[in-house]
Formats: sequence, structure tokens, C-alpha cells
Amino acid sequence: MLPLLATYSWQEVRHHAWRSATAVLAVTLGVALAFSVHLINASALDEFASAARSAGGQPDLELRSAKGALPEALYARVATDAQVTAASPVLELQTVATAASGSRTTVRVVGIDALVAGTIAPTLVPTVTQPGDRLAILAPDTVFLNAAAQAVLPGDRLRLQAGMQLREVRVAGTSNAGGGPLLVMDVAAAQDLFGRGGQLTRIDVKLKPGVAHDAWLRNMTLPEDVQAAVPGDAGQRVSQLSRAYRVNLTVLALVALFTGAFLVFSVLALSVARRAQQLALLGVLGLTARQRLRLVLAESAVLGVVGSAIGIGLGTALAAAALSLLKGDLGGGYFPGVRPQLQWNTAAAAGYGLLGVVAAMAGGWLPARSAARLPLAQTLKGLGTSLPRGRRHVLGWIALLAAGALALLPPIAGIPLAAYVAIGLLLVGGISVLPVAVGALYDRVAPLVATRLLPLLAVERARRVRESAAVAVSGVVAALSLAVALTVMVASFRQSVTDWLDVVLPADLYVRTSISTGAGDTAYLTPQLVQAVAQLEGVDRVATQRVRSLPLDPARPAVVLLARSADPSGSLPLVGEALPAPAGQVPVYVSEAMVDLYGARRGEPLPLLRAALGDHAFFVAGVWRDYVRQTGAVVIGQADYLRLTGDTRVNDLQLWLAPGASPADVQARVRERVARDTGNADLVELASASEVRSVSLRIFDRSFAVTYWLQAVAIGIGLFGVAASFSAQVLARRKEFGLLQHLGLTRRQILAVVAGEGAAWTLIGALAGLALGLGVAVVLVHVVNPQSFHWTMDLLLPWARLLALCAAVIVAGTITAWVAGRAAAGRDAVLAVKEDW
Repeated sequence: MLPLLATYSWQEVRHHAWRSATAVLAVTLGVALAFSVHLINASALDEFASAARSAGGQPDLELRSAKGALPEALYARVATDAQVTAASPVLELQTVATAASGSRTTVRVVGIDALVAGTIAPTLVPTVTQPGDRLAILAPDTVFLNAAAQAVLPGDRLRLQAGMQLREVRVAGTSNAGGGPLLVMDVAAAQDLFGRGGQLTRIDVKLKPGVAHDAWLRNMTLPEDVQAAVPGDAGQRVSQLSRAYRVNLTVLALVALFTGAFLVFSVLALSVARRAQQLALLGVLGLTARQRLRLVLAESAVLGVVGSAIGIGLGTALAAAALSLLKGDLGGGYFPGVRPQLQWNTAAAAGYGLLGVVAAMAGGWLPARSAARLPLAQTLKGLGTSLPRGRRHVLGWIALLAAGALALLPPIAGIPLAAYVAIGLLLVGGISVLPVAVGALYDRVAPLVATRLLPLLAVERARRVRESAAVAVSGVVAALSLAVALTVMVASFRQSVTDWLDVVLPADLYVRTSISTGAGDTAYLTPQLVQAVAQLEGVDRVATQRVRSLPLDPARPAVVLLARSADPSGSLPLVGEALPAPAGQVPVYVSEAMVDLYGARRGEPLPLLRAALGDHAFFVAGVWRDYVRQTGAVVIGQADYLRLTGDTRVNDLQLWLAPGASPADVQARVRERVARDTGNADLVELASASEVRSVSLRIFDRSFAVTYWLQAVAIGIGLFGVAASFSAQVLARRKEFGLLQHLGLTRRQILAVVAGEGAAWTLIGALAGLALGLGVAVVLVHVVNPQSFHWTMDLLLPWARLLALCAAVIVAGTITAWVAGRAAAGRDAVLAVKEDW
């Protein structure tokens, strides 16, 4: 086989290098996109886990409270236990830091006892800059910066936000902790600085050798709100949270490889058609059908190997560039502050390279079978090849039924694997039964054009060779169905987000204290400032919101609690109606993610909140859509929250303006009031509802911009497939066209017949692609998105765009067929008839 590849096949590549290069390019793009996404996410996840280990050290257990704060008295009890080797108190907070230059950034502040932290988390122990300043590790208002913090906060002085005050601190040295910007200081100094006296957020525990974790926890009889976790849980939580996002990105990137397989098919189909007589001659000389099959498959494998090799290199370069420019975040926001280095994985490279080869060989399977089934004598005489035989397409119908059944299955490990398989079966099954659709349509159209010669020739060709027609437009069907599905999904998602924003942004002006939920405990508005803003000129009324994290399950990321002064039943995008809470129970409203992750159900109690908010009865009064917090969110009335916790802090304000009031004037008054009370107007951020909506939709459009590029690539590959298929067929039909010219048809009329065939074939391809695309869109909207991200959306069909897309495909297919047929309708076609005389 190798001698044939090196001589016979190589000559074909030399003479038609651009076709082979196009197939290689398609495989290259598919492998490069998929492999780069894998490298980016793997590198970011590895760096995040490494940073978490660096900041958390290697304790046997981490003790945290569902209420957010541990009493300092618990530390004394744990540290003096006979089975504990060491215990390290930690106060970990997020806040906003302001450098001397005025730049603001969110940072983590970790307060530790440097005298004991070294045995558990040595990378956190500070290193003083001045040798004579050793006691700086215990000094108040003194911090030590890791490398990421030094990059964004230069200088020896900076200010940290505590409530609505900026507290100046001195930079006395460095810390070797990895990850995003992090400041280390003495735990007692951190308590004083942020007003958290007597509170800790974590206790790191190192047990004596031989002490079992479970047995020690049972003996300690810790309070109900205290949770114990092992050190690796932080990285594992982010991995679980981002898994569906990473898988969806990879699947989206593999769309290019999927369509690339059709391009390989088109190139090899054209190549086999051009070389039909040569392959037949090889068959007469002793090359068996099996050997011809293996030869064409080997050619496809070579295309796949070359494309995969280039794709792996290109994917590595893309990943390195993305890590440098995007810092490992492809838009999901799962790796904040991470600055990862590229982590090469040989096994992954081999796997994605093999996937590219398999895709290329899958594309070459049908042309290889065509080469194996050539009727040698008939092909040598130039009479064309035998037409594909009709089949009952039972497997195609079975695939469609299986797709419907799989779409109903639940996710596996949080990933909609069954839904992905259902989409694949839907496409494969739909394309397999395409000949049935061709026959069903044109059996009814044929009588309508029976008296018109040129349309009759085009329609009868599609009817009589429906298997060939199905093969020719299969690429268009696959590409168009994916384009339709993505168009419907993006349009549905965008409209749902737009409607959601209309509900959650009812006010005229919004004020917030921080850019992250984690900083809500340290950067907040005081009740006095809230009251002062409510009395400003131009402000009609004010609603408040408190935002805090609730670590309900140590194995999952924290849930967000929103305490709102506005009535939640009337200010949330509810799914279904709100229910009244029974007497004595506190009504709460959960997001859809809470339903999937924690089993919260409308009309049922929610005992999970007792550990965090006290021993009270909580009732799920409603379920609402939340397109921001994938980990789950709970909304509670602010009056109930204040009664249960006594927490008077506020993070967000919603301002309704008085009639005729100018938003710009009100914003200026708010900033003036903040500056008067705090000395710095920049401690809050203000935006109008229209600005928030505009920014949100702009981010949405930018996030999905890649889908439009993928649609264009898919459609282009599909049309190239049509061109290759028509070129292959018209080359084999030169005698037919020559005979038609002898019978009196002009070259223009023959081209009209070929263009008519192109229109007939791409019409059925467009209809089939539209139908399959709508089916795939239903699975994406109602199965993949809810199972991946735990939110639902309304299905929207943008008919104008979909019909325009189908019309563009039909027009392009018709023109493509006309261009492909020009060479076959020339003088060579007339002379070809003489071969039989």
C-alpha cells in the first residue's frame, strides 16, 4: 500500500494540491480549536488548584461555618485537643484595594498567625523586606503581597476598603502564595482592621498520625453550623462547577472537526470520480476491491495525520496566546485572578490528533466504498459508475427514535452526555433517511413539471438518483442544521436574557459597593448613608439589597443569599406562581440551580438554611430564573433577614427617580453625599438601568460571537461539498451531456438543467437542514442548557433569519452547481460521445 501512496496517490495530490490542502485545513482547524480549548481550561484549572493549595496549605481538615464566621473560642478548643498536632486560625476576606496611583482592584486578604501557620501553610508565611523589621509580621495595618498583588498594587502604601472607609496599610514584604492578588497580614490585625473582632473564617487542623478524620469529628461534637472539608475540595469544587462549561466549549469547537469530515468526504468523492478509470484499470491489473478500499482510506488517513499534526501545533500556539491575553478565562468567569502557564499534555495531544484522523477516515469511508464497488468494465469504457442502490434506511429511523429517547435522560456527572449523543444520532439519522424525503417531495413535484422539458430533466434526475442526491447534499444538511440550531439557541437565549433584565432591572439608577459577591462583607453601605441617599433631591424611593455567600455544602461552591427590601414575589422573574408561606415559616425564593443541585422544590420546606440562618422553618415560596449565579441563589425578604441575623449591612441600592428628575444630576448628588460621608466618592459605582442592560447584552453578544463564525465555516464547508459532489457527477456524465447536445439542447439549456438540479437538491437539503436544525435546537434549549447550567429559557424561532439562511443556501447551491457544470457542457462533452461509436 505504501508504494501506491507514494507514487499513484501522490501524483493526485500534486495535480490538485488546493483540494487536498482545503481538506487538511478543515481537519487542522477542528483539531486546533478543540485542543486549544482543552489546554486553556486544563492549564487554568491546574493553576487554580495549585493556588488554592498554596493559600490553604496542607492541613488534614478545614473547619468552616455555614454562617460565614467561626467564633474564636472554637479555635482555642480545637488547638488544645490532645489529638491535634497543630491548628491555624485564618480570617479570609475579599475587599477592594486602592493603589497610590488610584487604581482599584479586588483582592483577597488572609489573616494568619505566622507563628503556627508555617507548619501547615508555609507559602503563606510572610517574608519581610527589611531584615530589622522582623516584628512586622505581627504589626497592625501591615500587609505582605504575593506576586500577583505586587503587579497591580505597586508601592509601599495602599488603602483597603472596610465598610465605607479606606484604611491605609503599609507594605512590609512579600508572600510566596500563588493565584490572584493576595494580601497576608496578622490575624488579629485583620480582625481590627475590618471590625471582625473574635471572628474567624477558617481553622486549618493537622491531626496526629493515626487519628481518623471521622472519629475525631465525632469526638469533638462541633456546632451544627460547622462544616469540615479536606484540602482538595476547593479545586474540586471549581472543577465540578466549570466541567459543563468546559465540555460545552469543547463540543462547540469539535463542530469544525465534524464539518471537516464532510469536506474530506467531498474532496475524496471528487478525487475518486476523477480517477474512476484509473482505479478500474488498477482493478483489472490485480488490485482487489478490498485493496482499493484500503487505498482510499489510507489517503483519508494521511490527510487526517497531516491536518492533526498541524492542528496540534496551531492549537498549542492558540492556547499560549489565549493564556497570555485572557489569563485562562474563556468567558465563563470560573478562574478569577488566575494567571496560568501553559501545561502541555502529551496524552491529550495524542487523543485529539487521533480524533482528527478518525474524523478524516470517517469522511473517506463512502468514497472508499465507491472505489471498491466500481464496475470495472463499465468504468473503463467511460460509461460512468453504478448508482447507489436504494435502501430501506431502517437504521436511520432507529437512530431518530433513539435520539428522542436519549434526550429525555438525566445528565451524567452534571454533563448532558445523553443529550450530546442524541444530537449526533439526530443528525446521522436525519441524513440517513434523506433519500426518503427526496422521493416524497419530488414524486409529488414531477407531475407538475411533466410538460416542461428542462425542469422535468432536473426533477427526474433528483427522483431517479435520490441516493446520490442525498449524498451530495449531506454536507449542506449537516452544516445548515447546526447553523439553524445555533441561531435558534442564541436567539432564544438572548431574548430570554433581555426579558429577564427587564424584570430584574425595574429601577432608574443602581448603586453598588463592590464588583464581586465575596467582597460584600467588607465593602458595604451603612444604614445612615442609605437613609441619606433616600432623602436626596430627585429620589422618589429606594430599595436595598444585601448580598452574601452561604457555604451550604462543603463539596459545592457557596450559594448566594440575596436579602431584598422589595417584595420578592413581585420583583423576580418567577417560574410559575408564588405560594403563600404557612404561618410561622419564613418564605424564600430559590433559583432554578437550587432545584437541580439541592433538591429545593416550590411548596416544600428548605431545612438547608437552618445551619446558616438559625433554627427556623424556611418555606420555598417560589422558583425564579437566574442567569448570573450558576451555583444557586436564595432570595429572602430583608425584614426577615434582619430579624434572623441582625445584619444591617447593604450592598446594592435601587433608586426610582422623581418625575422630571435628571439621572445625571441624581448621580452627582449621590457621589457628593458619599464623598461627604466617607471622603471618597469612588467607593461606590453608579449606573442607569439602560447602561446595565446595554453592558450585559454587549457581553452576551461578544460571548457568542464565535458561534456566528462557526456557522459561516459550516455553511462554507457544506457548499464546498455540494460543489465537489456536482463536479464529480458531471465529470462522470460528460457523455450524457454530449448526447443531449446532439439531440439539440444548447449549452445554455444544459447549464440550466444542471442549475435546476442544484436548486432541486439544495432545496430538499435546506428543508431537511431546517427541520433537523429545529430538532437540535429543541434539545439544546430544553435539555443541554438546563442540564449544563441549571437555567431554562423560552424557545424563540427567528423565522426571518432562518428563512433567509435557507434561501441563501439554495441560491448558493444553485450557483455552485451551475459553475461546476460549465466544464462538463463544453466541446469535450460532445467529443466524448465518439468514444462509443
